[in-house]
Amino acid sequence: MILCLSVQVKQIMEEAVTKKFVHEDSSHIIGLCSTIEACLSHLLKRRAAGFLRSDKIAALFTKIGKVNATAGEVCQKVQEQLTQQAERTQSVGQEPLKRQGSSSAGRAPQPLSAQAIKHIWVRTALFEKVLDKIVQYIVDNSSKYYERESLMHDTVFGPILACLLVGPCALEYTKLKTSDHFWTDPKAGGLFWGPFSWPVSQIRKRQSSVSMSEDKFAASAREYVESLHQNSRTHLLYGKNNVLVQPKEMEVLRGYLSLHQSGDNLTLKWTPNQLINGTLGDCDLEKSIYWDYALTVPLRQVVCIHCHQRSDCGGTLVLVNQDGIQRPPLHFPPGGHLLAFLSCLETGLLPRGQLEPPLWSQRGKGKVFPKLRKRTSTARLVDQEGEDQTAADYVFRIVYPGRHHDSSDPLKMLCQNMKRQIVSRAFYGWLAYCRHLSTVRTHLSALVNHNIVPPDKPCEASGGLSKDLWSKYQKDCKNYKELELLRLVYYGGVQHDIRKEVWPFLLGHYKFGMGKKDMSQVIDEKVSARYQQVMKEWKACEVVVKQREKEMQSAIFAKLSSGSSIDSHVLRLIHRDSTLSNEVGDTDRLVGWRVDSVDQIAGGVIVPDERPLVEFDSPDSGLPSSRNYSVTSGHSQILSSIDDGQSTEEDGGAGEEARTQTHSVTEAKEQQDSISEERLCSQLDKLVTNGNGGTEGMPSLSSYTIELLDTVALNLHRIDKDVQRCDRNYGYFTTANLEKLRNIMCSYVWDHLEMGYVQGMCDLLAPLMVILDDECLAYSCFSQLMKRMSQNFPNGGAMDTHFTNMRSLIQILDSELFELMHQNGDYTHFYFCYRWFLLDFKRELLYQDVFSVWEVIWVAPHISSQHFVLFLALALVEVYREIIRDNTMDFTDIIKFFNEMAERHDVQHILQIARELVHKVQSLIENK
Repeated sequence: MILCLSVQVKQIMEEAVTKKFVHEDSSHIIGLCSTIEACLSHLLKRRAAGFLRSDKIAALFTKIGKVNATAGEVCQKVQEQLTQQAERTQSVGQEPLKRQGSSSAGRAPQPLSAQAIKHIWVRTALFEKVLDKIVQYIVDNSSKYYERESLMHDTVFGPILACLLVGPCALEYTKLKTSDHFWTDPKAGGLFWGPFSWPVSQIRKRQSSVSMSEDKFAASAREYVESLHQNSRTHLLYGKNNVLVQPKEMEVLRGYLSLHQSGDNLTLKWTPNQLINGTLGDCDLEKSIYWDYALTVPLRQVVCIHCHQRSDCGGTLVLVNQDGIQRPPLHFPPGGHLLAFLSCLETGLLPRGQLEPPLWSQRGKGKVFPKLRKRTSTARLVDQEGEDQTAADYVFRIVYPGRHHDSSDPLKMLCQNMKRQIVSRAFYGWLAYCRHLSTVRTHLSALVNHNIVPPDKPCEASGGLSKDLWSKYQKDCKNYKELELLRLVYYGGVQHDIRKEVWPFLLGHYKFGMGKKDMSQVIDEKVSARYQQVMKEWKACEVVVKQREKEMQSAIFAKLSSGSSIDSHVLRLIHRDSTLSNEVGDTDRLVGWRVDSVDQIAGGVIVPDERPLVEFDSPDSGLPSSRNYSVTSGHSQILSSIDDGQSTEEDGGAGEEARTQTHSVTEAKEQQDSISEERLCSQLDKLVTNGNGGTEGMPSLSSYTIELLDTVALNLHRIDKDVQRCDRNYGYFTTANLEKLRNIMCSYVWDHLEMGYVQGMCDLLAPLMVILDDECLAYSCFSQLMKRMSQNFPNGGAMDTHFTNMRSLIQILDSELFELMHQNGDYTHFYFCYRWFLLDFKRELLYQDVFSVWEVIWVAPHISSQHFVLFLALALVEVYREIIRDNTMDFTDIIKFFNEMAERHDVQHILQIARELVHKVQSLIENK
């Protein structure tokens, strides 16, 4: 039971810290009271339990109340509540007789809930903040009331139980959603600023998390409004409308201020005019938000009152609780209303309490402010007209002379409560930090290396791997260790002159420490032989594919000449080149192909269909909808819609140009086909024929399955399409170099037909070709690169992992930006990063910058993180976070923005931020 009680106390304290209050009907309160009653009832002696009395807790409190004053007060309050409950029940029974024939009679009072009656003794003591004192008394005198084996008699668990209740007894509880717990507490330092400089509390609106039915809400509203008037239970001492309060981010609210007296208790209420003048019926529940600003202040909790007067306004009143928390300022209208309120308050406090200093009585004017003079070096302050200067600000204390306590008790209580709150908030702040750190360690520990490798020599590291250092390494491999070289690359990159020599090491083609002889004989010769073998295999298959297509076209033309119908399967194969090409998208414009008539097939002409294959949200956006977007199906869309640095607006306005260029596109396609046929004919001539008239190395059509030929044909078509447009503006890619690019790509795809060619692979191969300028070496390095990058393509599962990790990273490192993304259309799925991760930022940067970024990505797994691309993406977002925030960008806006910013980024700055982010996560995990 002690363990259960500790968990419930922890939940209540956490709720109080986060919400500034605890509702009396909270499930945590009900569970706490139930557990406390179980502890108090455990092995209770029969005479203490009232022998056969069913309510043992009531018998225990009644018996203790006879000898303990605190428990006696609780017993008196419980009896009053039970009496009121009985009266309400009786009035509910008589109401049908009173309301016969009348539909306008007053509504009967609402009875207490079943849970409130069940735990009324413990609940009352808890809400009066004396339960811990009563339980402590029971523990100290447990031998009188409990058996020796009971929980309360235990020398360890009994005191622990009493100590656990200290925290809940120091909290604020509320019945309605109209308390001042929706107002932010002042800072702890502001409580010591002096009597006339209390900081004005900021008002914070909080949406209610408690849902109730419309009938219950309307009933509670009516009951509350009725309680503001004079009734049989309370006396209305003061009432004034148009008292102002200024909530945060809202207009000034006018409300009704009232002072009520019930027995010896005074209660101050402030209610917005919207709740008094309007109605909260079934069709008017939207006004319920004003309940969040209503105030209910028991005057017994107030220790002092601050009054501030100005000549141009009526004055301001600030109430300060015994725990040091001040209530929101109340602004009175001009006309002496502040003085009238203080006069009524002083009258209500009598005879048990009073204001200190008291108001003065002046003949003919009634109550007036006391004429207090500020302390100066002279005995009196006299102005130019000889009149006394009186203070414009007052601090009144509420004291109760009849109580036997020292005058400093309220101050002691205030300091104790402040101390408890400060310690409590510090503890729960530390607890929140520990949970945050646990989350970081759990979700982000796998994203970084736990061993931090700093730049020991900043000047040397920032210079990167220079030509001189590389020459020293080549002369004697023992001069530098592998980790040292990689560290230099990570912090400074590679000098451009030696990239052709260094990149094969960074990509794993060579191993650090290998000699030139081993690299030449073991690696290069083996790779060259393998590359030539693969080239021979796929080129032979390509000849068969072209031969099959030519024979199929001849058969179709023969059928057309004879007037026979074309088989639907054959027709599908004929149009495969055009229709399947659109599955991967066209980077110039998204159009499909349609066949209007059989004559067009015979003539070899296929008309482009201007209807878009991808339907966008709006004709101007040109971007895939975030609602209907999926990573796999959106691969070609996300690449095509923002390709080649062209904005979507330019693509949208190019419709007329596309129609005018249809004929030229068709001619280019026919020219490409003729070039391919000439290339194939030259390959056939080079093949050696054997004595039987067959062709050596060229399998016949029957040597391949239909599925294999279809797969190869589709991949060759995709490769030819992408190779022709790969970085066409870069001078390196001449016709000869494009042919080399095609050979490498076809060779890789032949080795990986299960994956095939996917749009974007040429983008990864092109920079390797530029730097290495060697087919065999580029083929080997590209194969090494694709071991990591192939998982990013639709057939792999790495992209979803990237998005998930990106979401966790930004939540930990920049929660403000994450919330902004969540609010502005919720693009925390991070689909706008798709092209970044797919191509290692190749299309976002200039070629020279691509080299620098790729080098850091390749060496980062050895130095800082295997997922450095995540931190690079986060750094790219962080650089422009102010622009994203100030313009409240949504998903479409952020894609357009980064598309327009392509090749304009400060890469060195972004790399530096990415390294700092990695180090930040490493430090969080190490708890440094």
